[in-house]
Amino acid sequence: MTRSRNTRLPTRPLEELLREGRLSRRSVLRAIALTAAAPLAGPLLATSFATPRFRAWPFSLGVASGFPDAQGVTLWTRLAPDPSRPGGGMEPDIIYVNWEVAEDEAFGKVVQHGSARAVPELAHSVHVDVSGLKPAREYFYRFTAGPEVSPTGRTRTLPAAGAEVDRLRLGLASCQHYEQGYFDIYRHAIAEDLDLMLFVGDYIYESNWGDNRVRRHVSAAEPVTLDEYRLQHAQYKRDPWLQRAHAAMPWLLTWDDHEVDNDWAGLQSEHLDPSFPARRAAAMQAYFEHMPLPRRMWPKAGEMRLYGAIDVGNLARLYVLDDRQYRTPQPCPDPARGGGSNYIDAAVCTGLDNPRQTLLGWQQENWLDASLKQSTARWNVLVQQTLVSPMDTDGGAPRGIATDGWDGYPLARKRLIRSLQESSAGNPLILGGDIHANVVCNLHEQPLDVDSAPVAPEVCGTSLTAQGWPAELFKPQADANPQFAYCENQQRGYAVIELGHDADIRLRGVDSVKTHAAEMSTAARFHVEAGSRRVQRDS
Repeated sequence: MTRSRNTRLPTRPLEELLREGRLSRRSVLRAIALTAAAPLAGPLLATSFATPRFRAWPFSLGVASGFPDAQGVTLWTRLAPDPSRPGGGMEPDIIYVNWEVAEDEAFGKVVQHGSARAVPELAHSVHVDVSGLKPAREYFYRFTAGPEVSPTGRTRTLPAAGAEVDRLRLGLASCQHYEQGYFDIYRHAIAEDLDLMLFVGDYIYESNWGDNRVRRHVSAAEPVTLDEYRLQHAQYKRDPWLQRAHAAMPWLLTWDDHEVDNDWAGLQSEHLDPSFPARRAAAMQAYFEHMPLPRRMWPKAGEMRLYGAIDVGNLARLYVLDDRQYRTPQPCPDPARGGGSNYIDAAVCTGLDNPRQTLLGWQQENWLDASLKQSTARWNVLVQQTLVSPMDTDGGAPRGIATDGWDGYPLARKRLIRSLQESSAGNPLILGGDIHANVVCNLHEQPLDVDSAPVAPEVCGTSLTAQGWPAELFKPQADANPQFAYCENQQRGYAVIELGHDADIRLRGVDSVKTHAAEMSTAARFHVEAGSRRVQRDS
């Protein structure tokens, strides 16, 4: 279908246009309505319009699925015949995209199908919330636009609520810097036969830094506008192994800072830029446009709710958290930047005892506390961004902390510990990323006292490609934290967590991300016995 050029809608961030009075709320609702999936009428509607023609194959960014439940899953693609151009090389027209879900890879038994509208206001991205599927089943899906057919994706629904489940295999990944390494590491993750990939932040990097970069971002400047964020996401999405990983399994995602701006906190940027709210809105919209997120997560009023709980039968409840959007600014900020994190002596940072400090925001804290209390799952897994346990960053006296993580919000961490204890939620397990290091430890009732009662085992996975601190700088930090069962930052990789009666953890890493032929190995294995709230290293 084509649309008259004089009815073209603007492609700037919707929230920015609303604030400036250049776009009415009715127009926004119309744009969102245009993207609604129409599983019954869609195919009939699609035949009423001219066949779209593209200057090149429009599915260059691949396909993805995410946020499954027992009856369905969200399917994603974006039409972009030329991803290196603003608008992806698309005309500003409405395009109908048909989709199919089948029980077999040959699509001999299609069980759901429909049509979705790809509109320029959302970069011709498509988010289809499929329902009516069977629990705990593997499915295949694809999209078509005119004569063009997308790659085939494989996904899986979750077991029904309360169903007996004896195994769940999770991947844990974060921090994939395009410039600092190839994403071929996903080749090994695909071979793990994971049920879900958990991605806990820094899907893209807004900045250019690091040594021995193997490739370059599309621009040396940081993205600020919606078009610039779209180009950055599209460049990442063109990586063939990242595409294959998305097509191989469903993903659950949350963001950290680099999807928007380094060390951002709520409505505050790293450098206290007064225009940051508009930049944040642009980044949020681009993130939504490029991730397999349910349509309910579309950003509204400058906010985007990512956090929520996902139940996997009676075995696990996964709590996907957001520690960026609702946090108060970091205490004792870096004076050279005005805001953002600082590495500082904990004894001299007076803001640490501020009772108003929160990392998750009060509403999310209350939601998590209530959700933990309601859970009857065997395992309760916190899927969040960074290390919760304390980490001495100075390697000696005085004790140093990084204020961007939980160490900068000790009262918020205390409330989290209280929620984990008072809820009686079975077998809590904390997952994280961010620090470009593998850290495995136990979170204690008194975080600085390893002799106090254990509250939850914790696995903080290393980065996929983003480089860590130089070994000579990081080793003193590792040596200063004997409470860690494992602490290593020279490995790049991901973690595999297998939940059953007990939990088993493998830290997987490659010898280099600077080559396309890196070998994979297991750096360490760990075991969590049900009921113990402790992680132990396997021999």
